[in-house]
Amino acid sequence: MSAFLDAYLTPSASAVKFAIKATLAMFLALYLALWLDLDRPYWALISAAFLQIRPMSGMVVEKGLCQIGGTAIGAVAGIAIMALFVQARVPALIALTAWIMLCTYGSSLLRNNFSYGCIMAAVTAMLIVVIAGSNPASVFDVAVARLSELGLGAICATLVSSLLWPSRVSDHLAAQADNVVNQAFVQAAQRLEASDDEAALQASLTGSLEPLTTLETDSQAARYEGPVGKGRVRATHVLTRRTLRFLATLQAMQRLLRDHDTRIDDDIRQLIAEIAAGFRQAEQASGVSAAREGLQALRHRAHRQDTANLAPLQRRIVLGLREALGHAIVMLDAREAITRPRDRQLRSGQLSWHRDHLAAGVNALRAGIVFASLATFWILTHWSNGQVAMLLGTLFSAFFASRDNPIALTLAFFKGMLFALPSAFLFGHVLLSQASGFALLALLLGTPLFLGLLGAGNPRTMGHCLAFTIFNILLIMPGNGMDFSFDSFANRAIGVIVGLSAVVMSFRLLPGLGATLRQRRLVASISRDLRRIDRHSRHATETRFAGRMADRILSMARHDDTLPEQQRYLLALGLTGLDMGNSSLRLRSWLDDTPHPAVKRAQRRVHQALAEAYADSAVGRPIGDGLPRAAQTLQEAVARHDALPGEQRSLLQGLLERLELTLRQQAERQTARDR
Repeated sequence: MSAFLDAYLTPSASAVKFAIKATLAMFLALYLALWLDLDRPYWALISAAFLQIRPMSGMVVEKGLCQIGGTAIGAVAGIAIMALFVQARVPALIALTAWIMLCTYGSSLLRNNFSYGCIMAAVTAMLIVVIAGSNPASVFDVAVARLSELGLGAICATLVSSLLWPSRVSDHLAAQADNVVNQAFVQAAQRLEASDDEAALQASLTGSLEPLTTLETDSQAARYEGPVGKGRVRATHVLTRRTLRFLATLQAMQRLLRDHDTRIDDDIRQLIAEIAAGFRQAEQASGVSAAREGLQALRHRAHRQDTANLAPLQRRIVLGLREALGHAIVMLDAREAITRPRDRQLRSGQLSWHRDHLAAGVNALRAGIVFASLATFWILTHWSNGQVAMLLGTLFSAFFASRDNPIALTLAFFKGMLFALPSAFLFGHVLLSQASGFALLALLLGTPLFLGLLGAGNPRTMGHCLAFTIFNILLIMPGNGMDFSFDSFANRAIGVIVGLSAVVMSFRLLPGLGATLRQRRLVASISRDLRRIDRHSRHATETRFAGRMADRILSMARHDDTLPEQQRYLLALGLTGLDMGNSSLRLRSWLDDTPHPAVKRAQRRVHQALAEAYADSAVGRPIGDGLPRAAQTLQEAVARHDALPGEQRSLLQGLLERLELTLRQQAERQTARDR
């Protein structure tokens, strides 16, 4: 069955509830806007529709606050531009273009609802400058009207979301956390079994990282759902950090098992097999308690394994297994704290994110070109509906810029817009022109909107159907003084087509950073973080590094998914970088408190050499002798000043040897791949 037949013939209960809630919120906003005789009531409709896209209570509140805040900032910016260039339209549009570029740049660097707030700041300023350009005396009235309309839509969406079939961010976070933990345990079993199925390994890794990124991004909205919301946010941060450490440890373990398979004793093989089976059972266990009990038993089993008389390789494997099990148990604790933050409280700081300023600059440039082109066309033609084209160009060039596949998304919206043209003409002009009263208006207008929202509740048809809904509103523009003439409708339709066509062409002509450049920048950003890993406190560094690496590794995994299996290597580079960072943090935990300057200098040199060796190995260059020399100098300094006890010196030596071996093998693989 096709996606559209599935969406409309067998809709899910959640899709039906979403459509009903969004339709009610929109018509409540429309009724109040008409009753209050607002200038453009359809903006209240669009505001309510956008806020209901993710109708969880905390998410709606956060998005509403960001929308109102962005609108207020945009209103101030629009008034300031008009105050400076009230008699000069072209300089005003130039200043507005710069503001739109600045907002798009900020939107590309920020996350989730805060990104949406930046977009609203751009759109609001554009509306004020363009609408009030012909009548500068009305600039303040236009600003107040935009704030009133968008604020009314936000209030109605929040009210309906809270009262009708309320859904909570906490439930969403719990479901995402389940996916993260379960897929991470599947990944653990596959790594410990030394699986050669790279497709299955990547599927389980992506299956853990995607909900992890969603979990971390969405967790901020939990703070709007009562006093325990902050506890859920902290638990999410703990789960993110521990999951990344867990995955990096597993990759290092798999390399040891593959490269030294013949040197592993039968007892160690048996322990590895038991732990791999334990992770399989934990993934299938019903409830956190059952999974924790099984992993605790395996952890005790690993700690009972005598390591004093083992060979260095065997000892390293046992210590790695203990570390992986420790991370897994903390992950389960964090999963439980997300569901019941009162019963289990965890402490953690907020994570940082990877930000690519060059990509953000390209997005800002694209948005500026789109708006400047449409504004020039508007000025030269004196086209009355050029405002609609500029609105769509401003909104969607910024809105789609940070999405994974903006070209496909813009094409989906374009198709949805084409479907909206006959619908808006039939329901909004032929039928609505014969109706009177709000009840008939709601019945006729609600039919296409409900159908569009019902399809938007299905992820596979969301792009087409959400566009169908939005463009029905923009083409009909419901209000107290509607114009039902055909030329008015045709004029708006042309404005919609021109505006969205400009967005599609902009993404075609300026698609963003190429794959090769994006790869180089990701690797360079990892190397830069490794080089700076000793500049701040260990806790702050761990917080920054973990959040950024989650973003980077997920981006690398998505890029690998588009390549043939034999050409996939970016994800392995990301996991190696994560392993290097975690190992550097472990060095800091051992040596940061030493009072000897020689040890500290040698430690800093190891961090620098590790970053340089990682950058070289990622492009297939030999790592040279910089890292071995730095490692030897550190070990000599530690021994000379007795900075570590004997057992930890042995662990330090083993860790440095493993890191060197890992990077040499990575350089060899990259060289062989390039050939």
